Amino acid sequence: MNFWEMFVAFVLGLVEGLTEFAPVSSTGHMIIVDDILFQSKEMFSPQVANTFKVVIQLGSILAAVIVFWDRLLSLVGLKKIPSESGDPRQKLRLSQVIVGLLPAGILGVLFEDYIDEYLFSIETVLIGLVAGAILMICADLFGPKKPPVTSVDQITHGKAFLIGLFQCVSLWPGFSRSGSTISGGVLLGLNHRSASDFTFIMAVPIMAGASFLSLLKNWQYFTVEVIPFFAVGFISAFLFAWLAIRFFLKLINRVKLIPFALYRIAVAIILYVLVF
Repeated sequence: MNFWEMFVAFVLGLVEGLTEFAPVSSTGHMIIVDDILFQSKEMFSPQVANTFKVVIQLGSILAAVIVFWDRLLSLVGLKKIPSESGDPRQKLRLSQVIVGLLPAGILGVLFEDYIDEYLFSIETVLIGLVAGAILMICADLFGPKKPPVTSVDQITHGKAFLIGLFQCVSLWPGFSRSGSTISGGVLLGLNHRSASDFTFIMAVPIMAGASFLSLLKNWQYFTVEVIPFFAVGFISAFLFAWLAIRFFLKLINRVKLIPFALYRIAVAIILYVLVF
């Protein structure tokens, strides 16, 4: 394993970590950085390159698990934490998370093959980047100025389900899971921080489940030659995702979504120029 391959692994892990949970579309960034600039599928086989992307996504998931460790333990009944709403009767429970996951989970299972075959292209990602940006701008412009929901502990099963419906549009590549669900939460009366918290908490089981299934299918590509490449990418993704999540959660109530939406449009323009 040479220095260049390690450098590529580090940069791809950095890109994955910084963009996986921010509402900017990690798919769009990986197309620009890997598929266009680094082309890891030329360095290794396409199967190894795709497995690597699953591995670095697991690094990002681990970062989210650590940031929300106490909350996740509380959801499965292993730790008691005080309600953020100040009302002990209001508490985010596992049932709300499951309800939020159901719509996208069901559609993802039903249409997985169709999405993989027909929707993963530069054109569809460009559409997703711009459409997601428009949704985010609408959320900031038309969401309540004084959101009644300021904590994840105030999220009802009904709101969780409706946020889950917004998550369905993230099945379109480039739309962004966090972009769609945070926008949906804001439109439904959550402040930006509580919508972000709920988005990241929901992301852990759905991303972990999908990643582990992919790893099981591609376990044969974990050879001695590529383990260092995978390890560097995993560690890089974990570290930068941890930093990105902590920074984003402190920032989001102040800057809101429009700056990220404008950035997405800029990424779409760059992607269009590079490809077309």
